[in-house]
Order: sequence, then structure tokens, then C-alpha cells
Amino acid sequence: MTFADHLKEEAASYWEASYRHPFVTGIADGSLPLTNFRYYVLQDSYYLNQFARVQSLGGARSEDFYTTFRMAQHACGTYEAEHKLHEKFTKLLNITDEEKTNFRPSPTAYAYTSHLFRAAYNGHLGNIIAAILPCYWLYYDIGIRFQGARPEEPIYQEWIQTYGTKWFKKLVDEQIVRLNVIAEQTGENERRRMKENFLISSYYELQFWEMAYRLENWNSSIMPEPVSSGNEVDPS
Repeated sequence: MTFADHLKEEAASYWEASYRHPFVTGIADGSLPLTNFRYYVLQDSYYLNQFARVQSLGGARSEDFYTTFRMAQHACGTYEAEHKLHEKFTKLLNITDEEKTNFRPSPTAYAYTSHLFRAAYNGHLGNIIAAILPCYWLYYDIGIRFQGARPEEPIYQEWIQTYGTKWFKKLVDEQIVRLNVIAEQTGENERRRMKENFLISSYYELQFWEMAYRLENWNSSIMPEPVSSGNEVDPS
């Protein structure tokens, strides 16, 4: 078993829960309200913007010119393929410029991308690949698992078909190989950190579906109001 296969096995509970999540299955069978998918598109566009930056940081952390080039290409691919897909969805879903201007990332989107940046700034390239790989790999697996689905909503059909392609598989396989090579060249402590980053990202992938399914926001009732100490300084 390769290092990447071991990580995927360790994260199996998160991945299986993702396959069964009502947001994902709702896309596959067409039952997901477009309101939820609309929310997801806004949050995922934010996520992809941050994701591309982390991919670029991976290029800066690489120790050979070819890997720097390839990580930069992956960042370009995030914009050219996925971001453009979201631009198309934005038009189809009538997301306004005002909504984009007033957009605020959800707690989960903010936490997930913060985790990615932490991996990028506090670790080597292996930690970055481990942190971003679940996004690649899980989406490909979902695309393959539901490739026979034919939801009536054309947007959902296109979303599913995007991630089960040979083009996307090539990107996934490249990062899997890269992670395995790095794992062979590094020590046990670093492999544990890489595993931790992979598992945390797998957890957040599951939470991303839940976030969109619940239309999560910062005004959730579980968020306590800040308590005044009475000692605040008037900024005016």
C-alpha cells in the first residue's frame, strides 16, 4: 500500500460520509434545491481562490524547477477550469454583482482555507500536497461514483461530469505520485504531519457539504454573542 493509499484508508469514514451526504446525493438525483447549490457556488468560488494561492505557494516551496512549473500550472488550471465553471454557474443562477461584493465566507469555508494556509506556511511541500489532495481526489471519486446519474437539472449534470473526466484524473494522479515520492524521502515525524493535514482536509470536505446543506452563516444560534467587559475603548 502506498502512503497516499494509507491516508485515504485512514480518512475512509469522512469520504464514505461524503458519498452519502444529502447535498451530494441531492445533486446526483436532482433533489437538491438550487438555493443550496447557489450558496455552494459562492462559497466554493471563495475556496478556489484561496486554493489556487496555496497551490502557488506549493510551487514556491518546491526544490526543483519542474515541480515549481507544475504547481503553477495547477493553480492556472484551478482558474481556467473550475473558476470558469463557477462563472458559468453564477450567470445561470443569476448571482448578482451586489451579492458577490457583499459576500462573506461561511465559518467552515473560512476555517478550511485557514487550515490550507497553515499547512502551506508551516510545512514543506509534502504538507501542502497532503492538505490539498483530498479536494482533488474526493471530487474525482464522486465524479466517477455518480457518473451514471442523470439529474434533470443541467447544472447538476455538468457539475458531476466535470470531475469524472480523464483530464481531472490526470491532475489527481500527478499529485498522488508527488505525495508518495515526498513521503519516501522524508522522516516519520514529517509523514505524521502530512497524514494530519490530509485527515483535517478530509474532515473539512465533509463539513463543506454540510455547510451548504444547512446554509451555514455567522448568525447561527450556536454562536454566542460577544460579552461586553465594560472596558472597551470608544474608537471615535
